Amino acid sequence: MLQSFGNGPGQGENLEKNRAAYAGSERKETMIEGRDRINSILSNGLYKEYLQKIARHEEHREFCHHDMEHFLAAARIAYIINLERGFNIKKDMIYAAALLHDIGRWKQYEENMSHETASAELSPEILKQSGFSEAEIHEIVGAVIGHRKSCDEQGRLEEILYYADKQSRNCFECHAASRCNWAEEKRNSRIKY
Repeated sequence: MLQSFGNGPGQGENLEKNRAAYAGSERKETMIEGRDRINSILSNGLYKEYLQKIARHEEHREFCHHDMEHFLAAARIAYIINLERGFNIKKDMIYAAALLHDIGRWKQYEENMSHETASAELSPEILKQSGFSEAEIHEIVGAVIGHRKSCDEQGRLEEILYYADKQSRNCFECHAASRCNWAEEKRNSRIKY
């Protein structure tokens, strides 16, 4: 299980090894039959509709928002963890999981459905339309449904998404921290690097 990330023993070695492994292949990974799968998600009509629904529900929310800023922060942090730990998960798999992990938040507001379940139900169609294979969809949806709990049975994509999701929140500078219902031990009270 991933406990922390950063400049611990062996971290520089893993980072250099992974930089070499990814050099030159990164663009290939995100392209399938000439399609940029991540930007295909971003331009997907359903995805845009769900983002708008979330934005309407959170317009006056004082706590953390579930928006593109959060999704991209989680994706970038997850990718850094991936490189540092030498997991070799494809970049577009990480970005797809991060972009979709909270996409069902609007269903939580409208139908009182857990947002991870809703996100897992809404994601496959978007992923299919964006060119992901059935096996990739299965892995991404597994990470989406598991992003709120840390456990020993998690796959690596689930594991890094769990930690990246938490680390993407700037609790250390939040104006609403005193009213937040996140447990103190879950809060991101300092920058981890």
